[in-house]
Amino acid sequence: PSSGLFMAVLVQATITGKSFIRGNIEFTLTANLTARGRLRQDAKGSPRFSPRNCHISIVSVTSSLPSRMRPKVVSKVLHSNLQKVLLALLCPAVDVVFNLVNAKFVTVTSEIPLGTAGTLQYALLRPPLTSERFIELDLKTILHQMEGKKVDFPMDQLSLVSLPPKMDAVTQLILSAGLLSAGLSVLQENFDLEISNNMVLGLPPLVTTTLRVLIPEISRVLPPSRPVVIDMRATKAPVVTITSDKSFVQLFSTAEFRVAPSDSTPESLFVLDVQSNLEAEFDVSEEKLRLSLTLRRCGVMGHSQAHLPLSVFQELPLKRVLADIIHVSYVPWINRVLRAGIPLPNLLGITYHQANI
Repeated sequence: PSSGLFMAVLVQATITGKSFIRGNIEFTLTANLTARGRLRQDAKGSPRFSPRNCHISIVSVTSSLPSRMRPKVVSKVLHSNLQKVLLALLCPAVDVVFNLVNAKFVTVTSEIPLGTAGTLQYALLRPPLTSERFIELDLKTILHQMEGKKVDFPMDQLSLVSLPPKMDAVTQLILSAGLLSAGLSVLQENFDLEISNNMVLGLPPLVTTTLRVLIPEISRVLPPSRPVVIDMRATKAPVVTITSDKSFVQLFSTAEFRVAPSDSTPESLFVLDVQSNLEAEFDVSEEKLRLSLTLRRCGVMGHSQAHLPLSVFQELPLKRVLADIIHVSYVPWINRVLRAGIPLPNLLGITYHQANI
């Protein structure tokens, strides 16, 4: 506890060689090897064992020499020399073992692609904490967008009191809502979608005639039966909320309604500010945490006029249709983007495919 790792290894060895009295000689010995490895944090934020205090204690030695040829002084010299030999042979082997473990620790801090939108990197936030039953690693997360810009997000560190009780023989990984929000903020640049009539099957046609029914004020401005497209664009970082039984994601976006006149490029009608509340479900696949969203509620927070001289209009009829369109077209698109998943820490070769969430 508070230090790292203590090893006690019982070593048995047989040494053979030429005897000074002709023929061969054989020694069989038993020794205790003890060593400590202090678990610390290196400059790159990776856990690292530092070997120290390697010690060899000989328990017993037997040899093929007759007992009359092994006076106490010879035995004493033999023990002393064997201890030096074993120290030089076995302690470097301990270093090799620690270095093999350290090589596995290095993977914790490697950059991992976050879909095609950016990269994610884990590193130690503070030195490891070691108890009798488990090692606790507090990790920070470094997120970069693809162009290299670092994503800032609050480090909502959880109190140890609020964590689930530690289970014996189980590795537990706890991710914060802040990390998930930040991960979604990197992926959200791929959330943008242009929704057209052929993408809203089973709903009223996405044409100007439908808009004229929903918004009477628009009837004097638009010709009937012109195709309408809706540009959905994320405007600020999603917010993830986790409760004891459910998890939710708030998405903030704009919905720009554009119409395509027959003789010109699509012209903007108006822009709605939309807040979507979605329930999130999680699963683990290919060592990544994947989210799947289901629309629970969609709210229009206001609108702004565009190029056409529209007066103030009632948003409620349009809100209902927009919620259906978001449910049928926009949320499935976001779920396809989220299949990229949030990579989980690569720690000592741990695999997560059988994890309980």
